[in-house]
Amino acid sequence: MSDLAATQDLDSRLEQHRRELTGYCYRMLGSSFEAEDAVQDTMVRAWRSFDKFEGRSSLRSWLYRIATNVCLDMLNAGNRRARPMDLSGPTPVAQAQLNARPEITWLEPVPDGRVLPSVVDPAETAVERETIRLAFVAALQHLPPKQRAVLILREVLAWKASEVAELLGTTVASVNSALQRARATLSEQSPASSDAADPLDEEQQQLLERYVAAFEGYDMKALTALLHEDATMSMPPYDLWLRGHDDIVGWMLGVGDVCRGSRLVPTVANGAPAFAHYHPSADGEGYEPWALIVLELSEGKVGGMDFFLDTKRWFPLFDLPARLDKTGAPVTEEEPA
Repeated sequence: MSDLAATQDLDSRLEQHRRELTGYCYRMLGSSFEAEDAVQDTMVRAWRSFDKFEGRSSLRSWLYRIATNVCLDMLNAGNRRARPMDLSGPTPVAQAQLNARPEITWLEPVPDGRVLPSVVDPAETAVERETIRLAFVAALQHLPPKQRAVLILREVLAWKASEVAELLGTTVASVNSALQRARATLSEQSPASSDAADPLDEEQQQLLERYVAAFEGYDMKALTALLHEDATMSMPPYDLWLRGHDDIVGWMLGVGDVCRGSRLVPTVANGAPAFAHYHPSADGEGYEPWALIVLELSEGKVGGMDFFLDTKRWFPLFDLPARLDKTGAPVTEEEPA
Protein backbone atom coordinates (compact mmCIF):
# COMPACT_ATOMS: atom_id res chain seq x y z
CA MET A 1 0.00 0.00 0.00
CA SER A 2 1.34 3.43 -0.92
CA ASP A 3 1.91 6.09 1.72
CA LEU A 4 -1.04 8.08 0.37
CA ALA A 5 -3.33 5.06 0.42
CA ALA A 6 -2.18 4.15 3.92
CA THR A 7 -2.88 7.68 5.13
CA GLN A 8 -6.33 7.66 3.56
CA ASP A 9 -7.05 4.25 5.07
CA LEU A 10 -6.06 5.45 8.54
CA ASP A 11 -8.13 8.62 8.18
CA SER A 12 -11.13 6.52 7.19
CA ARG A 13 -10.68 4.15 10.13
CA LEU A 14 -10.40 7.02 12.59
CA GLU A 15 -13.41 8.87 11.15
CA GLN A 16 -15.63 5.83 11.68
CA HIS A 17 -15.44 6.54 15.41
CA ARG A 18 -15.93 10.33 15.35
CA ARG A 19 -19.64 10.42 16.15
CA GLU A 20 -19.58 8.03 19.10
CA LEU A 21 -16.47 9.73 20.48
CA THR A 22 -18.24 13.09 20.21
CA GLY A 23 -21.15 11.67 22.22
CA TYR A 24 -18.73 10.41 24.87
CA CYS A 25 -16.87 13.71 25.10
CA TYR A 26 -20.14 15.66 25.19
CA ARG A 27 -21.33 13.69 28.20
CA MET A 28 -17.94 14.24 29.85
CA LEU A 29 -17.70 17.97 29.13
CA GLY A 30 -21.28 19.21 28.82
CA SER A 31 -20.32 21.37 25.84
CA SER A 32 -20.98 20.58 22.19
CA PHE A 33 -18.14 22.80 21.00
CA GLU A 34 -15.63 21.51 23.56
CA ALA A 35 -16.63 17.94 22.68
CA GLU A 36 -15.82 18.54 19.01
CA ASP A 37 -12.51 20.14 19.99
CA ALA A 38 -11.71 17.16 22.22
CA VAL A 39 -12.45 14.68 19.44
CA GLN A 40 -10.39 16.62 16.96
CA ASP A 41 -7.50 16.63 19.44
CA THR A 42 -8.02 12.89 19.91
CA MET A 43 -7.84 12.29 16.16
CA VAL A 44 -4.68 14.36 15.80
CA ARG A 45 -2.97 12.56 18.70
CA ALA A 46 -4.01 9.18 17.30
CA TRP A 47 -2.77 10.03 13.82
CA ARG A 48 0.58 11.28 15.10
CA SER A 49 1.20 8.31 17.39
CA PHE A 50 -0.34 5.54 15.31
CA ASP A 51 3.06 3.96 14.72
CA LYS A 52 3.18 3.32 18.50
CA PHE A 53 -0.20 1.61 18.49
CA GLU A 54 0.71 -2.04 18.84
CA GLY A 55 -2.76 -3.50 18.50
CA ARG A 56 -2.84 -4.88 22.05
CA SER A 57 -6.35 -3.41 22.24
CA SER A 58 -8.85 -2.52 19.55
CA LEU A 59 -8.51 0.77 17.68
CA ARG A 60 -11.80 1.84 19.28
CA SER A 61 -10.53 1.18 22.81
CA TRP A 62 -7.30 3.01 22.05
CA LEU A 63 -9.21 6.04 20.77
CA TYR A 64 -11.40 6.07 23.89
CA ARG A 65 -8.27 6.03 26.04
CA ILE A 66 -6.91 9.06 24.20
CA ALA A 67 -10.28 10.84 24.32
CA THR A 68 -10.60 10.17 28.05
CA ASN A 69 -7.17 11.68 28.72
CA VAL A 70 -8.05 14.71 26.58
CA CYS A 71 -11.29 15.23 28.50
CA LEU A 72 -9.63 14.76 31.89
CA ASP A 73 -7.02 17.36 30.95
CA MET A 74 -9.78 19.78 29.91
CA LEU A 75 -11.75 19.15 33.10
CA ASN A 76 -8.69 19.85 35.26
CA ALA A 77 -9.35 23.53 34.54
CA GLY A 78 -12.17 23.17 37.06
CA ASN A 79 -15.06 24.44 34.99
CA ARG A 80 -18.34 22.58 35.60
CA ARG A 81 -21.13 23.13 33.13
CA ALA A 82 -24.53 23.72 34.68
CA ARG A 83 -28.14 24.65 34.03
CA PRO A 84 -29.66 27.69 35.75
CA MET A 85 -31.56 25.24 38.00
CA ASP A 86 -28.23 23.92 39.32
CA LEU A 87 -27.09 27.33 40.53
CA SER A 88 -30.07 28.81 42.36
CA GLY A 89 -33.72 28.39 43.24
CA PRO A 90 -36.56 29.58 41.00
CA THR A 91 -37.22 33.31 40.96
CA PRO A 92 -40.73 34.77 41.41
CA VAL A 93 -41.54 36.72 38.29
CA ALA A 94 -42.03 39.92 40.31
CA GLN A 95 -38.35 39.74 41.33
CA ALA A 96 -37.00 38.48 38.01
CA GLN A 97 -33.84 40.09 36.66
CA LEU A 98 -31.74 39.11 33.66
CA ASN A 99 -28.19 38.52 34.86
CA ALA A 100 -25.91 37.03 32.23
CA ARG A 101 -23.10 34.64 33.16
CA PRO A 102 -20.07 33.73 31.04
CA GLU A 103 -20.56 31.20 28.24
CA ILE A 104 -18.31 28.65 30.00
CA THR A 105 -20.88 28.44 32.82
CA TRP A 106 -23.62 26.78 30.85
CA LEU A 107 -24.45 23.29 29.78
CA GLU A 108 -24.81 23.41 26.01
CA PRO A 109 -27.36 21.77 23.70
CA VAL A 110 -26.16 19.37 21.02
CA PRO A 111 -27.69 18.15 17.73
CA ASP A 112 -28.63 14.46 17.88
CA GLY A 113 -26.87 13.85 14.58
CA ARG A 114 -23.51 14.88 16.04
CA VAL A 115 -23.54 12.41 18.92
CA LEU A 116 -25.97 9.54 18.35
CA PRO A 117 -24.96 6.49 16.30
CA SER A 118 -26.95 6.20 13.08
CA VAL A 119 -27.64 2.45 13.27
CA VAL A 120 -27.78 0.65 16.60
CA ASP A 121 -30.01 -1.75 18.49
CA PRO A 122 -33.33 -0.12 19.57
CA ALA A 123 -32.53 -0.75 23.24
CA GLU A 124 -29.13 0.88 22.80
CA THR A 125 -30.77 3.79 21.00
CA ALA A 126 -33.03 4.41 24.01
CA VAL A 127 -30.05 4.47 26.38
CA GLU A 128 -28.03 6.71 24.06
CA ARG A 129 -30.88 9.23 23.75
CA GLU A 130 -31.75 9.20 27.45
CA THR A 131 -28.13 9.87 28.42
CA ILE A 132 -27.69 12.96 26.26
CA ARG A 133 -30.78 14.63 27.77
CA LEU A 134 -29.96 17.99 29.30
CA ALA A 135 -31.05 16.90 32.77
CA PHE A 136 -28.92 13.74 32.67
CA VAL A 137 -25.80 15.46 31.32
CA ALA A 138 -26.26 18.20 33.95
CA ALA A 139 -26.36 15.52 36.65
CA LEU A 140 -23.15 13.98 35.26
CA GLN A 141 -21.38 17.29 35.81
CA HIS A 142 -21.69 16.77 39.58
CA LEU A 143 -19.35 13.77 39.37
CA PRO A 144 -15.57 14.03 39.70
CA PRO A 145 -14.03 13.59 36.23
CA LYS A 146 -12.79 10.00 36.65
CA GLN A 147 -16.06 8.86 38.22
CA ARG A 148 -17.85 10.52 35.31
CA ALA A 149 -15.72 8.55 32.84
CA VAL A 150 -16.31 5.28 34.70
CA LEU A 151 -20.08 5.76 34.84
CA ILE A 152 -20.37 6.68 31.15
CA LEU A 153 -18.17 3.80 30.01
CA ARG A 154 -19.89 1.24 32.24
CA GLU A 155 -23.52 2.38 32.30
CA VAL A 156 -23.94 4.09 28.93
CA LEU A 157 -21.47 2.30 26.67
CA ALA A 158 -21.69 -1.06 28.49
CA TRP A 159 -17.95 -1.63 28.80
CA LYS A 160 -16.77 -4.37 31.13
CA ALA A 161 -15.11 -3.34 34.38
CA SER A 162 -11.87 -4.96 33.19
CA GLU A 163 -11.95 -2.92 29.98
CA VAL A 164 -12.47 0.32 31.90
CA ALA A 165 -9.70 -0.59 34.33
CA GLU A 166 -7.29 -1.15 31.44
CA LEU A 167 -8.32 2.13 29.82
CA LEU A 168 -7.80 4.14 33.02
CA GLY A 169 -4.70 2.22 34.10
CA THR A 170 -6.27 1.10 37.37
CA THR A 171 -7.80 -2.00 38.97
CA VAL A 172 -11.21 -3.59 38.56
CA ALA A 173 -11.84 -3.03 42.28
CA SER A 174 -11.10 0.68 41.85
CA VAL A 175 -13.45 0.88 38.86
CA ASN A 176 -16.26 -0.86 40.76
CA SER A 177 -15.77 1.44 43.73
CA ALA A 178 -15.84 4.54 41.51
CA LEU A 179 -19.00 3.29 39.79
CA GLN A 180 -20.72 2.72 43.13
CA ARG A 181 -19.88 6.24 44.31
CA ALA A 182 -20.96 7.73 40.97
CA ARG A 183 -24.31 5.92 41.11
CA ALA A 184 -24.90 7.22 44.64
CA THR A 185 -24.18 10.81 43.62
CA LEU A 186 -26.33 10.52 40.51
CA SER A 187 -29.26 9.15 42.53
CA GLU A 188 -29.04 12.23 44.78
CA GLN A 189 -29.27 14.47 41.72
CA SER A 190 -32.23 12.39 40.47
CA PRO A 191 -32.57 13.87 36.98
CA ALA A 192 -36.24 13.97 36.03
CA SER A 193 -37.36 11.21 33.72
CA SER A 194 -38.71 12.04 30.27
CA ASP A 195 -40.89 10.24 27.79
CA ALA A 196 -39.24 8.34 24.96
CA ALA A 197 -39.61 10.36 21.77
CA ASP A 198 -37.86 8.40 19.03
CA PRO A 199 -39.94 8.42 17.00
CA LEU A 200 -42.67 10.66 18.32
CA ASP A 201 -45.91 8.82 18.89
CA GLU A 202 -49.25 10.28 17.77
CA GLU A 203 -50.01 11.79 21.18
CA GLN A 204 -46.60 13.49 21.36
CA GLN A 205 -46.93 14.81 17.82
CA GLN A 206 -50.30 16.31 18.68
CA LEU A 207 -48.83 17.82 21.86
CA LEU A 208 -46.09 19.54 19.86
CA GLU A 209 -48.56 20.77 17.24
CA ARG A 210 -50.68 22.30 20.00
CA TYR A 211 -47.56 23.81 21.57
CA VAL A 212 -46.61 25.49 18.29
CA ALA A 213 -50.15 26.79 17.78
CA ALA A 214 -50.30 28.16 21.33
CA PHE A 215 -46.85 29.74 21.22
CA GLU A 216 -47.22 31.29 17.78
CA GLY A 217 -50.72 32.52 18.70
CA TYR A 218 -49.39 33.69 22.08
CA ASP A 219 -52.37 32.03 23.73
CA MET A 220 -51.29 31.64 27.35
CA LYS A 221 -54.38 29.68 28.37
CA ALA A 222 -53.72 27.12 25.64
CA LEU A 223 -49.98 27.08 26.42
CA THR A 224 -50.34 26.45 30.14
CA ALA A 225 -52.84 23.66 29.43
CA LEU A 226 -49.88 21.83 27.86
CA LEU A 227 -47.50 22.45 30.78
CA HIS A 228 -47.16 20.54 34.03
CA GLU A 229 -48.07 22.62 37.08
CA ASP A 230 -44.41 22.66 38.13
CA ALA A 231 -43.00 23.16 34.61
CA THR A 232 -39.76 25.12 34.40
CA MET A 233 -38.42 27.73 31.99
CA SER A 234 -34.79 28.79 31.66
CA MET A 235 -32.94 31.18 29.35
CA PRO A 236 -29.14 30.72 29.24
CA PRO A 237 -26.92 32.78 29.22
CA TYR A 238 -29.13 34.36 31.90
CA ASP A 239 -29.18 32.67 35.30
CA LEU A 240 -32.89 33.37 35.81
CA TRP A 241 -35.28 30.43 35.77
CA LEU A 242 -38.98 30.20 36.51
CA ARG A 243 -41.27 27.48 37.80
CA GLY A 244 -45.04 27.12 37.55
CA HIS A 245 -47.82 28.50 35.38
CA ASP A 246 -48.20 31.87 37.07
CA ASP A 247 -44.55 32.88 36.88
CA ILE A 248 -44.08 31.56 33.34
CA VAL A 249 -47.18 33.39 32.09
CA GLY A 250 -46.19 36.49 34.04
CA TRP A 251 -42.87 36.49 32.26
CA MET A 252 -44.31 35.75 28.83
CA LEU A 253 -46.81 38.62 29.14
CA GLY A 254 -44.25 40.97 30.69
CA VAL A 255 -40.62 41.13 29.53
CA GLY A 256 -41.20 38.13 27.28
CA ASP A 257 -44.01 39.83 25.37
CA VAL A 258 -41.43 40.73 22.71
CA CYS A 259 -41.85 37.11 21.57
CA ARG A 260 -45.42 37.72 20.48
CA GLY A 261 -45.86 36.91 16.78
CA SER A 262 -42.88 34.52 16.61
CA ARG A 263 -42.49 31.44 14.40
CA LEU A 264 -41.25 28.02 15.47
CA VAL A 265 -39.36 25.59 13.21
CA PRO A 266 -39.04 21.98 14.49
CA THR A 267 -35.67 20.34 15.09
CA VAL A 268 -34.21 17.92 17.67
CA ALA A 269 -31.62 18.41 20.40
CA ASN A 270 -30.33 16.22 23.20
CA GLY A 271 -32.63 13.36 22.27
CA ALA A 272 -35.65 15.62 22.72
CA PRO A 273 -38.04 17.70 20.60
CA ALA A 274 -36.75 21.22 19.97
CA PHE A 275 -37.66 24.33 18.01
CA ALA A 276 -35.80 27.12 16.32
CA HIS A 277 -37.57 30.23 17.60
CA TYR A 278 -37.69 33.16 15.16
CA HIS A 279 -38.69 36.64 16.27
CA PRO A 280 -40.37 39.23 13.98
CA SER A 281 -37.69 41.40 12.34
CA ALA A 282 -37.59 45.06 13.28
CA ASP A 283 -37.99 45.99 9.60
CA GLY A 284 -41.13 43.86 9.31
CA GLU A 285 -39.61 41.90 6.43
CA GLY A 286 -39.56 38.49 8.02
CA TYR A 287 -38.20 36.71 11.09
CA GLU A 288 -34.79 36.61 12.81
CA PRO A 289 -33.28 33.98 15.14
CA TRP A 290 -34.24 34.45 18.77
CA ALA A 291 -33.68 31.16 20.63
CA LEU A 292 -33.23 27.41 20.40
CA ILE A 293 -36.00 25.90 22.54
CA VAL A 294 -35.42 22.40 23.93
CA LEU A 295 -38.50 20.78 25.46
CA GLU A 296 -38.73 18.08 28.10
CA LEU A 297 -41.81 15.87 27.69
CA SER A 298 -43.17 13.69 30.48
CA GLU A 299 -46.51 11.99 31.04
CA GLY A 300 -48.10 13.65 28.04
CA LYS A 301 -47.19 17.24 28.92
CA VAL A 302 -44.26 19.66 28.74
CA GLY A 303 -42.18 19.59 31.90
CA GLY A 304 -39.46 22.02 30.89
CA MET A 305 -38.62 24.68 28.32
CA ASP A 306 -34.98 25.66 27.91
CA PHE A 307 -34.48 28.74 25.72
CA PHE A 308 -30.86 28.97 24.54
CA LEU A 309 -30.54 32.57 23.41
CA ASP A 310 -27.06 32.67 21.84
CA THR A 311 -28.38 31.98 18.36
CA LYS A 312 -25.11 32.95 16.65
CA ARG A 313 -23.66 29.78 18.21
CA TRP A 314 -26.64 27.45 18.07
CA PHE A 315 -28.33 28.07 14.73
CA PRO A 316 -25.25 27.30 12.57
CA LEU A 317 -24.48 24.23 14.72
CA PHE A 318 -28.00 22.90 14.13
CA ASP A 319 -27.97 23.85 10.41
CA LEU A 320 -30.93 26.15 10.93
CA PRO A 321 -31.91 28.95 8.51
CA ALA A 322 -30.40 32.34 9.34
CA ARG A 323 -33.70 34.04 8.54
CA LEU A 324 -37.33 33.39 7.57
CA ASP A 325 -39.32 35.45 5.09
CA LYS A 326 -42.78 36.94 5.73
CA THR A 327 -44.44 33.58 5.06
CA GLY A 328 -42.15 31.75 7.48
CA ALA A 329 -40.16 30.07 4.70
CA PRO A 330 -36.34 29.85 5.00
CA VAL A 331 -34.41 32.61 3.25
CA THR A 332 -31.46 31.23 1.30
CA GLU A 333 -28.15 33.08 1.14
CA GLU A 334 -28.71 33.87 -2.52
CA GLU A 335 -31.92 35.76 -1.77
CA PRO A 336 -31.80 39.43 -0.72
CA ALA A 337 -32.26 40.05 2.99
